[in-house]
Amino acid sequence: MTKKKWTIEAGSPHPLGATWDGHGVNFALHSSVAEKVELCIFDAKGKETRLALPKRSYNTWHGYVPGIGPGTSYGFRVHGPYDPERGLRCNPHKLLLDPYARAVVGEMVWTPAHYAYDMDGEVQDLAFDDSDNAAHTLKGQVIDERFDWGDDRRPCIPPSDTVFYEAHVKGLTQLHPGIPPELRGRYAALAHPVMLDYFKKLGVTSVELLPVHAFLDDQRLTEAGMRNYWGYNSIGFFAPELRYGPARQGGVQAWDGGAVVNEFKGMVKALHAAGIEVILDVVYNHTAEGNHLGPTLSFKGIDNSTYYRLMPDNPRMYLDHTGCGNTLNTHNPVVLRLILDSLRYWVEQMHVDGFRFDLASALGRGADAFDQRSAFFAAIHQDPVLSRVKLIAEPWDIGLGGYQVGGFPTGWMEWNGRYRDAVRSFWKTDAGTLGDFSSRLCGSSDLFQHDGRSPSDSVNIITVHDGFTLHDLVSYNDKHNEANGEDNRDGESHNRSWNCGVEGPTDDPDVLALRERQKRNLLATLFLSQGTPLLLAGDERGHTQQGNNNVYCQDNELAWIDWTPGERADALTDFVRRLIAFRREQPTVGRSAFFNGQPGPEGYKDVTWLDRDAQEMQPEKWNDPHTHVVAALLCGRHTGELDKAARPITGDSVLLLINASPENQTFTLPEHRTPGWTCHFDTARDGGEPAQRDWQVGDACEVGARSMVVFTQPFDNA
Repeated sequence: MTKKKWTIEAGSPHPLGATWDGHGVNFALHSSVAEKVELCIFDAKGKETRLALPKRSYNTWHGYVPGIGPGTSYGFRVHGPYDPERGLRCNPHKLLLDPYARAVVGEMVWTPAHYAYDMDGEVQDLAFDDSDNAAHTLKGQVIDERFDWGDDRRPCIPPSDTVFYEAHVKGLTQLHPGIPPELRGRYAALAHPVMLDYFKKLGVTSVELLPVHAFLDDQRLTEAGMRNYWGYNSIGFFAPELRYGPARQGGVQAWDGGAVVNEFKGMVKALHAAGIEVILDVVYNHTAEGNHLGPTLSFKGIDNSTYYRLMPDNPRMYLDHTGCGNTLNTHNPVVLRLILDSLRYWVEQMHVDGFRFDLASALGRGADAFDQRSAFFAAIHQDPVLSRVKLIAEPWDIGLGGYQVGGFPTGWMEWNGRYRDAVRSFWKTDAGTLGDFSSRLCGSSDLFQHDGRSPSDSVNIITVHDGFTLHDLVSYNDKHNEANGEDNRDGESHNRSWNCGVEGPTDDPDVLALRERQKRNLLATLFLSQGTPLLLAGDERGHTQQGNNNVYCQDNELAWIDWTPGERADALTDFVRRLIAFRREQPTVGRSAFFNGQPGPEGYKDVTWLDRDAQEMQPEKWNDPHTHVVAALLCGRHTGELDKAARPITGDSVLLLINASPENQTFTLPEHRTPGWTCHFDTARDGGEPAQRDWQVGDACEVGARSMVVFTQPFDNA
């Protein structure tokens, strides 16, 4: 049999990456330092054919290969200077992954050949290494991007109506008994009817997925027999991670990247049909290549000084605002274009509805400090596609001045770490927390009321993937991360957690009851606060990680959600469902306008803070560091919302009786518009169901120790 001899033509510099046109594939790669670029095509047995890209247009190398198509695996070899002291790290012995690869396939087997330097050299990264890594590294794969989207429509949930549900593709579905075993842990599992029904019944509007961009298992973890579970180690910004797609058939070269892409698209289509948005957690602040001693897998070998921020006075070293060894150089238009092209691809081709940006402060840095007017923000805001989707920042990085909660531009939502800290501290009765707690409950106007921003820009979090689960937050005083193999040094030590008297598992019924009550208190606060709530998947079921607050490497039952039916789990899930439904029905909660605390035309304030005697709180009580008892009256006359005719919407007034103290407290129900109050929740009771629903103004309501009682009263305009 005669071996096929490929030919290569000049092709086009646009678009970057590998593009199939039905007859062949155009390849384009940007490198300002390359002297020559070879396209490397691999057959089904892994045999490599090298073709020099024949044309250079400015700094884009390109070529067109007739007769190849979807399923073709490929990479690049970049010939150029290797001079780390000048920030140059080209090494043609290293097969490099295309930054624009639509599918990333193969098996990453860690070997010294992945490093561009001789690891036995006197000064490690200065000594050139000529071993070849092609047999053991990841490769790009050409795909057919066509997909039948049918009548797919984006749900387009307004921020004020949004309830985020942060979930891990595998962790959420791997143990679910209602999902066929062959689908568990996959994109297809999220599209299974049992999960769609669960999301709808729970009431969440937007599933926020932990990273699904192609990522690597760190060498250290692999050698320790573990995996990178969370996925914050990106290597491909256009390709969905293979491990959540259909398993390959055959040998190592038999991955079908196109099937993975289509399964992801099918998941999005199914979630949209159920009215659920898909939000991706994206990691554009760093890559998996690490620092100067890290591997050369893609960007380093293509154009190191373009893609990464290097030390100005020592370009051998990397600026690290991320704690991961490197920081992508968003100052460079090539890198900025890469990020924007990636984001647009996921919106236009994959139909996702928004993004949560990991360590987003790193993306918005100027020469060093964070800058609201940086090129990154300016480019997104003027983009006709990206400016219309949900943009959510994790508003911090590890660099100087990196904590920027409330500091992002208009159009961005932000994870509110100050909300998390204030709510946790208040319910564990730390001294002097009432003022901060009340500000967070009202939408954090001190942080967000500027430049036309709204309460919904505050994404209120109590627990997220990084840290204790809700169950562990009320069950452990200290982290227990021994399983991670780092002598319990990893993970946050200051968790503002309280174990309710016993560290970890217990059979004590009083401790167990108190823990369930504290969960209800924290969840009720989350869903009754102004701002946008985010629920960590599994918290509604009491998921535990046994005190491990950093399960980034625990791809096992410790991190996967247990769906075994249980009285406590089912009761907590139903409590969350009722809270979300209550929030959706009450325009007074989840307002799009901040409270002003001023009386309206009829004399009612939009929010009034009361003591136990139904009198307005006085400064001495606000300033008492031991005050943990307060009532908040949200007036239904002032919802801040308008109907389609631009008329003010009137809703129920909502009364929150809050007692974080360790003793029962008696509240007098205040006078308001009508004489009656209806009780909806009492967190002191199992399941949060109140013992008595109908109450009158002036009644004495006993609120149990460490609990909250919630009332409504219709605001009658007659």
